[in-house]
Amino acid sequence: MMVMNFFSLKRFKKKGYDEEDMVEAEDEYVELNTDADFQGSSKVVVRPFVLEDFSDVKNVLDILREGNTICLLNIRPLREKDMVELKRAINKLKKTCEAISGDIAGFGEDYIVVVPSFAEIYKASGVSHDPED
Repeated sequence: MMVMNFFSLKRFKKKGYDEEDMVEAEDEYVELNTDADFQGSSKVVVRPFVLEDFSDVKNVLDILREGNTICLLNIRPLREKDMVELKRAINKLKKTCEAISGDIAGFGEDYIVVVPSFAEIYKASGVSHDPED
């Protein structure tokens, strides 16, 4: 993340009262290094998925729980195959979104977008974005 790189280079000037020496401390610097603690990618991933069967939802949910992936789901194959299974899959996605404070919305007839907590889906007022509609 950009924030991590910013803090790893930033130096803060510390001026204040040093209680140990009972004198005013001057020109002390503290360097923050967050690179050692940071593991994983700092980029957000947008990843497409195709739901052909209810079991395909598990992979999407696992990726979503990691927290750095926006999922675009093509639901057409499952919609054409079994509408009941599609509704089950969407309900499972909705419950996981609630649990991770994410968001879900349908766009068009064939796609659903699911995002983790760091993102929000713009929803115009007066337009239904419920994937089950």
